[in-house]
Amino acid sequence: MRWLWILFGFTFLAIGAVGLILPLWPTTIFWILAVFCLAESHPKIRDWIYARPGIGPIVQDFVERGEISRKGKIAAIGGMVLACAISGWFLKESWIGLSVLIGTIAIGILFVATRREPSRET
Repeated sequence: MRWLWILFGFTFLAIGAVGLILPLWPTTIFWILAVFCLAESHPKIRDWIYARPGIGPIVQDFVERGEISRKGKIAAIGGMVLACAISGWFLKESWIGLSVLIGTIAIGILFVATRREPSRET
């Protein structure tokens, strides 16, 4: 089972790294998942992610304390709304698909909006 966590962790790390090159590709969520998967087996990778300027403290705040900065919340919710609008356009003929999409995005927005903010803004 341990090898599966390692496989997922490095896969999430690689997927997130794409976001360092592609402007609209999310990095943070994939690196958060990578840290959760690799925390026990590869603490050096966790520390390497935490040391990345800009994104490291954001990942660390969420993983260790469940906190998201106000700027992070705005970016995450904005991204979810944009994704919902684009996906919704493709699903406009399917009321069931559109309902599932909107419900799922609403849950995501509620989750992000209700996270505490760090005492120091990053």
